[in-house]
Amino acid sequence: MSEDAVLPPEVDREAVRTALVEWYEADHRAFPWRETDDPYEILVSEVMSQQTQLDRVVDAWEAFLGRWPTAESLADADRSEVVGFWSDQRLGYNNRARYLHEAAGQIVDEFDGEFPRTPDGLQSLMGVGPYTANAVASFAFNAGDAVVDTNVKRVLHRAFSVPDDDAAFERAASELMPAGDSRVWNNAIMELGGVACEQVPRCDEAGCPWRTWCDAYETGDFTAPDVPTQPAFEGSRRQMRGRVISALKEYDELALDELGPRVRVDYTPDGEYGREWLRGLLSDLADDGLVELADGDDATVARLRA
Repeated sequence: MSEDAVLPPEVDREAVRTALVEWYEADHRAFPWRETDDPYEILVSEVMSQQTQLDRVVDAWEAFLGRWPTAESLADADRSEVVGFWSDQRLGYNNRARYLHEAAGQIVDEFDGEFPRTPDGLQSLMGVGPYTANAVASFAFNAGDAVVDTNVKRVLHRAFSVPDDDAAFERAASELMPAGDSRVWNNAIMELGGVACEQVPRCDEAGCPWRTWCDAYETGDFTAPDVPTQPAFEGSRRQMRGRVISALKEYDELALDELGPRVRVDYTPDGEYGREWLRGLLSDLADDGLVELADGDDATVARLRA
């Protein structure tokens, strides 16, 4: 056994692997992106899933692919339409829509319509970081490394007392993943964290396949690394950004005092949520390349950037 091994030596790795894969293949949540190996469709699902509950992603994913079914069709689309769709679906930060649109253009222009097949290659796409690149490589090409997300960390910490350290989690996950089986393995271990080893565990109810080896199940100590929570959407800056985009989709351009009431009902030009607040919001959107501001003779106007 490697000196760098993180998992306890008494853990039967082959039995652990077999138990998890059999549990996953017997029954798992039926998300449509699990039924495809199309890298474009998987990339869309991964980008949408960032900070958004999976159940909410299904309808948005299907609608998005119905409108832009291929990387080529997305690359040809008007960016403002893509951003507008993202905002209407409440999928979070709109710059992810812009990055996805630009990534589609890269696939067409730089890669002749073919996706890179490795995590390193996929990271050359706009907005695709290590986690998303690895997920696409795993689920589209079965060529990824072991995925380590919040759910996987929680599972490894509880089951095998892996210390709360990113490097340790990476090594433990890699030790467990069967060589050449990243597609089924990464789906399976994320499913375990998503339905059995949640913040409040459901070990027996979900039939957790690792109860035989799990330290937490044996001791009753289900503490786990802190899990970041998604900030409330209602009243958030993210929601206000979405309202700006929606309003500017409807009108060619709007002066600040025309736009403000469409973003917040309590907008008053000189109030707490007035011109200064709105300018700050628009400045952020301009930095993201989504809107542009123009100073006219009578007022500053905002419009979507083409």
